[in-house]
Amino acid sequence: MNENNNILQDKFGRDHTYLRISLIERCNLRCSYCMPAEGIPLTPKSHLMTYEEICEIAKTFVKHGVTKIRLTGGEPLVRKDFPVVLEKLATLPVELSITSNAVIIDKFIDVLKLNGVNKINVSLDSLNETKFKHITRRNEFKKVYDNILLLVKEGFTVKVNAVLMKGFNDNEIIDFINFTKDLPVSVRFIEFMPFDGNKWDMSKMVSYAEVMEHVNASFSEGEIVRLKDAPNDTSKNYKIKGYKGSFAVISSVTNPFCDSCNRLRLTANGQLKNCLFSSSESNLLTTFRAGKPIEPIINKAVSAKLKMRGGMDTLKKLKEPKLHNNNRSMIAIGG
Repeated sequence: MNENNNILQDKFGRDHTYLRISLIERCNLRCSYCMPAEGIPLTPKSHLMTYEEICEIAKTFVKHGVTKIRLTGGEPLVRKDFPVVLEKLATLPVELSITSNAVIIDKFIDVLKLNGVNKINVSLDSLNETKFKHITRRNEFKKVYDNILLLVKEGFTVKVNAVLMKGFNDNEIIDFINFTKDLPVSVRFIEFMPFDGNKWDMSKMVSYAEVMEHVNASFSEGEIVRLKDAPNDTSKNYKIKGYKGSFAVISSVTNPFCDSCNRLRLTANGQLKNCLFSSSESNLLTTFRAGKPIEPIINKAVSAKLKMRGGMDTLKKLKEPKLHNNNRSMIAIGG
């Protein structure tokens, strides 16, 4: 164990107070940067965490200092016992939030409110219906768009996550920012990241600097307001003067936020990932099912966390396929 008995603090002094739990590997969309076109081999149901296991494992993390839990997938709302999972986790002293593609979220408005979930991240990579269908391989644009408006109307704090890809949706940057003119949402542009099966290469990525070039070409210096980032924030936040909403850039590749990282990820089959970029995982579920304490495994995994991007601390290393091809597809990690 760490000398200070804080099993969630790594050797660089980073305290991990934020746990992202993937509830399911399935999704009702097929986004190309998240899932290979042929799909992925699904983990047998018996190897996935039950709602009881999710909640008991979460309790252990909360006991040691986790104060925020985000539920992800796949699409977490397609899990049949999602309301039960939410109800159980809502009894813990944590801030609960969710990441969804919003296709069916209108059916869960009441259960989200009932369990104190106010913050919703919605994945939306294009405001163009044809492009949306191309990237998601599904025809659900109107449903997603309408549900974003519904979430805002119902009083939720909404962030819209858009993964930018050169030559595909980088010409929509200003459209997305103008989306925040009359809506109190935060649009977050995410640099395209490498995962198994998503055919990543640096040439497809739109960098933080390139995003800001678009912004500076469309708005005057006096219109662009730099907002104060929250502690441990992954994004660099801005707004256009007079707009109700804001925008941000998550620059995981070109300008990473690793020094202040406080995140851990628990996959749907009970594997702990100490970094989104890391290909290594620690099996909590097998030990938990054996009735043994999982704290030593958590401590070892957190202590082993590398300083930057799972050891890919230069762009040169990031360009080496062998260093990231062993990582899971994003859908199997959890958004």
